[in-house]
Amino acid sequence: MVTEIDEIDRRLLAELQRNGTLSVDQLSERVALSRNACWRRVKRLEEDGVIIGRVALVDADKVGLGLSVFILIRTSNHDPDWLQKFRAAVTGFAEITGVYRMSGDLDYVLRARVADVKAYDRLYQRLIAKVALSDVSASFVMEEIKETTVVPVELR
Repeated sequence: MVTEIDEIDRRLLAELQRNGTLSVDQLSERVALSRNACWRRVKRLEEDGVIIGRVALVDADKVGLGLSVFILIRTSNHDPDWLQKFRAAVTGFAEITGVYRMSGDLDYVLRARVADVKAYDRLYQRLIAKVALSDVSASFVMEEIKETTVVPVELR
């Protein structure tokens, strides 16, 4: 279900995505809205599930997790029991930061953050021990050209 979002809501969302630590006073000033009206709108966006959380973004290199890996998976099994096992396995690994069921040639693409290739291999070994996979390959990111969590709310 799509929530009704007007131009002021879009500006609020854009500002909060740039800096989630803004106070209501700072935010209301940036979008030219009264403090109370700003607070009510942000609360509504949270209650409607448009704003689903506020987080601190961490530099992976600085915490020793500088290798970003895309794990490409094909499976010959698509029954509900296998899918339940797969979901439980991939959601249980902290290193796996994204899981996507795909159309086309691949069944799933996973994104993981690890320290190095040896750490990836340990993750791979733990993954295949938990769920049967037909084909697994990995691509290691050489350079991150663009990485963002921002949803382009100003585009329509």
